[in-house]
Amino acid sequence: MKFESFSFAPEILRAVSECGYQTLTPVQREAIPVIRRGQDVLASAQTGTGKTAAFALPILQKMHDNPSDRLNSNTRALVLAPTRELAQQVADNFIAYAKYMDIKVLTIFGGVKTSTQAAKLKEGADIIVATPGRLLEHITACNLSLSHVDFLVLDEADRMLDMGFISDIQKIVQAVNKNRQNMMFSATFSSSVKHLANEMLNKPKLISVDGQNTTASTVSQVVYPVEQRRKSELLSELIGKKNWQQVLVFTATRDAADEVVKELNLDGIPASVVHSEKAQGNRRRALREFKEGKIRALVATEVAARGLDIQDLEYVVNYDLPFLAEDYVHRIGRTGRAGKTGVAISFVSREEERTLKDIEKLIGQKIKRISVPGYEVSSRDLLLKQIQKRRSFAKKKTRDDNVTAQVAAEKSMVGRRVKVKSGASKPKKIK
Repeated sequence: MKFESFSFAPEILRAVSECGYQTLTPVQREAIPVIRRGQDVLASAQTGTGKTAAFALPILQKMHDNPSDRLNSNTRALVLAPTRELAQQVADNFIAYAKYMDIKVLTIFGGVKTSTQAAKLKEGADIIVATPGRLLEHITACNLSLSHVDFLVLDEADRMLDMGFISDIQKIVQAVNKNRQNMMFSATFSSSVKHLANEMLNKPKLISVDGQNTTASTVSQVVYPVEQRRKSELLSELIGKKNWQQVLVFTATRDAADEVVKELNLDGIPASVVHSEKAQGNRRRALREFKEGKIRALVATEVAARGLDIQDLEYVVNYDLPFLAEDYVHRIGRTGRAGKTGVAISFVSREEERTLKDIEKLIGQKIKRISVPGYEVSSRDLLLKQIQKRRSFAKKKTRDDNVTAQVAAEKSMVGRRVKVKSGASKPKKIK
C-alpha cells in the first residue's frame, strides 16, 4: 500500500516522496486511518518500524484540514519523548514531513538555557516535541499553556516510565486541554503502560504489529564468546578485517565507553563517544560526524539506545550486554530499520552467559555463536571444576592448618604443665 492511498495533501505527499518513503509499514497502515478518524490509539511497535510517521503524518493532515492561528505560549500538538536525542529526531521528522506547509516545530529538552526556550515558547508553536522534565519546568514557570492542545502523543511510553517520568507525565496530562486526541506508542505493553493508558486514553484502538519483545526479521544476530579483557582487541580486529565502515557500539558504563574509544583510536579506527557526561554540543557533533562517515565507530551507553536514527546503519555491537534483557531489543533496533537489513553482534564473556540466556528466552530464539580463533573462551564447566577444586584444596588446607595449630597448642600446654611441676618448691616443715 502506498501513501497516496490515504489521500494526503499534495504538500505532505511531496515531502514524503522526498524522504524516500514509498510503501507504508504495518504500523502506518493500521494507525494512520484510526488517527485521522480522531480516535485515541494505544500502539505497540518496535523501533525502526516507521512509528513516527504513523502519528506525525495524520496529525499534519488534520492540521491542514482544520487550520488555526498560532497562539502565543501555546501549541496544537504536544509530543513527549524520553530523551533529548529522540525528541530531536521526532522534531526533525515533523519538519521534514511539513517542509511545504506553514508549520512551526519547537523542541524542548534539557541542556539548553531555559531563558532561550522561554522566549521561543512565548512566540508559540504548532508542534512541540519535549522531554517531560524540562517541559514541566516551563509549565510551572507559566512559559507555556497547554489549553489549546488538540493532539497529545507519548512516544516510547514504556521507556519514559522506566526512567521515572510517571509523576511528570501525570502532571502534564492534567494540564492539557481535556478535549484532545491521545496517542500512546510503546515497545511493550507492561503493567505500568496499561495503567497509564487507562488513565489518559478514551476508548483507544489497540494496535500491535509485532509480537512483544520480538526483534526485526531484517536483523541478523550473532554472538562472539570472548574474555572481557580481550573485547576491545576483538572489536578492533573485526572492524579492521571485515572493513566495517559504520558501527554503533554499546557499552555498559561511561568509563568503558571512553576506554573503547581510546583503544579504537590507538588502533587507527576513527571513533567518538556519546554518553550523559558529554555536553549536548559534543554529542550532536559526534553523531553528525558518524552519519557523515568521518568516524567509523560511535560508542554509546544506554542513553542512546533509543533516539538515534541513523539511516542505513549496518552494524550494531553489544560490547557489553545490557543489564535488562528488554534493552537488547531496543539496542539492536538501531539497525535493520524500514525494511533494510542489518547485523547485531554481541560480545559475551563467561560472566554474561546468564544474561544471554535471559535475552534468548525473551526473544524466543537461540542466537548463533561464532568462535574467533585466538579469542576462545575456556570451557565454563572446566572453569567451575577448577574453582571447585581450588575451593576443596583451600578447605583441606584450612582443616590441616587447624589440626596443626591445635596439636601445637596442646604440646605447648603440656610443656607448660611439665615446667611448672618440675620447678615447684617443696613445702617447708614447721618446727
